[in-house]
Amino acid sequence: MHILLSLPNSTSRHLSVAISCLLIIFILLTRNSNGADKAQELQQAMLAHLNCYPMELIDFHKQKPLLESKEFCLATIYHEKGVQPLWVTADGPGSKARVIVDFLKRVDEEGLDPADYEISEILELRQSDRPDDLARLDTLLTYNVVKYIHDMSYGQLKFRTSEPALFAEAGNTQFDPLKALDAARSAADLTSYLSGLAPAHRYYRNLKNALIKIKAAPENGEWVEIKGGPLVKPGNSDPRLPVIRKRLAEEHGLVTEANDKLLYDVELAEAISLFQLRHGLKTDSIIGPQTLAVLNISREKKINIIRANMARWRWQAHDLGENYVMVNIAGFSLTAVKNNETILEMPVIVGKSQHQTPVFSDNIRYLDFNPFWNVTTSIARNEELPALRENPNHLVERNIRLFSSWQEDAIELDSTAIEWKNISRAQMSRYKLRQDPGPWNALGRVKFVFPNHHSVYLHDTPTRELFNHSFRSFSHGCIRVSRPLDLALFALEMEDPLWSSKKIDSIVTSGERKVITLSNPLPIHIIYQTVWLDNQGIIHFNGDLYNRDARLLEVLLSQ
Repeated sequence: MHILLSLPNSTSRHLSVAISCLLIIFILLTRNSNGADKAQELQQAMLAHLNCYPMELIDFHKQKPLLESKEFCLATIYHEKGVQPLWVTADGPGSKARVIVDFLKRVDEEGLDPADYEISEILELRQSDRPDDLARLDTLLTYNVVKYIHDMSYGQLKFRTSEPALFAEAGNTQFDPLKALDAARSAADLTSYLSGLAPAHRYYRNLKNALIKIKAAPENGEWVEIKGGPLVKPGNSDPRLPVIRKRLAEEHGLVTEANDKLLYDVELAEAISLFQLRHGLKTDSIIGPQTLAVLNISREKKINIIRANMARWRWQAHDLGENYVMVNIAGFSLTAVKNNETILEMPVIVGKSQHQTPVFSDNIRYLDFNPFWNVTTSIARNEELPALRENPNHLVERNIRLFSSWQEDAIELDSTAIEWKNISRAQMSRYKLRQDPGPWNALGRVKFVFPNHHSVYLHDTPTRELFNHSFRSFSHGCIRVSRPLDLALFALEMEDPLWSSKKIDSIVTSGERKVITLSNPLPIHIIYQTVWLDNQGIIHFNGDLYNRDARLLEVLLSQ
């Protein structure tokens, strides 16, 4: 029975709703006298529960259901399904309803909040056999399983709606609840279908396992924050060392036993150095503010950081592929994977806070050996122009050539003959600045290109000393690679196993530009993960380079 109608104007629409509501009241008042059976009572309860929702149905079929509006979403779904119960019968919840309840009960294992999926009310209603309760249960199961499908597949919409610029990738505004519902109802094995929604790769599974493990671990008494103070170096004595030893022993397994020694001995120094290595800190064995900050990450905060990073994975590519390159911005690291096995790992340099490297997935399409560097207009305006005003030879000294425009027929100009103090920032943008290949070139010996609207790519760099820093955010957004020729060999061997380091070296030493297109573009995933597990299952908490965790957690923990 279809009572929800799409009507041409506001008056007829309100009239229809009023008539429908009166019809339901009449049905409810007369159902006992008519001797309606349990199935009829459930049908009537469904009508009563759904039909009077405040909703707009103008040009109904042209509108898309909105997951953000529970009432509109449910009205849309049940309008299409004939206001019939989808998961329950008059005798109670069906088998698929029980599967849904089981998944919603365990959403905390995925880093989600059970309260977001109304599980308490669902568990209460499933014990009832009253038609009104069963009708309410059916709609709760419908909305929350659709919401779960969306959130596991694309990430939660509340991130995007709270801060679109920062969490633009989160959620899917084109998500169709009707299609999601049909997929769930038609699944031969609903358990397998719902289990398959999470990201398929090991990085997400590792975080999920770490979350379950850390929640299950017993708490070792009252957690105490280690207070700040002077730097502690090996050989020093300090009253905080017993607490530090205890934390390293109980939470990190890095010292053999906790004791009350106030002396910073060799065993503790080795443990601190390994602790620093695991968390992306300078491995100097000096206990300073940064090391203390990581030591002071409480159990509750660790849980929330893991949840935040699981949320990030859900709104990124769920299938990374078998062969790919992955850059973790927050970890200043690059990983190259072949047949799901890690082949290469190396440090990288990423964008400064004011030039943040973006998060996205793409495909490396070609390698550019001995590349030119076309200086971006923003760098030309903001950096090259002030330098030229101070030193007219600035471009010549850096082997950068000047052209009259960005057009193909541009004329090369003598940069030393221009009165740069008279050139405005806007005028500077018209010039093209191009650095020739060579040891001075800002892109080094090779760049890896995956055309994108961010104008970001991977490349070599002549400033090798910057890789000695623990926090390596020095670029304008592009990613500088510490072992570029190894990465080039990895990419090219995917094309042809006959590629060798010797062949690549010959191209580089020729000094001539050479572009090699990949017939099978290599997937690249640029991510921002502040926590991860290594191959030994040891958890690493990176620094939050761009201070994104705090805002993400604020939204994640909001009700």
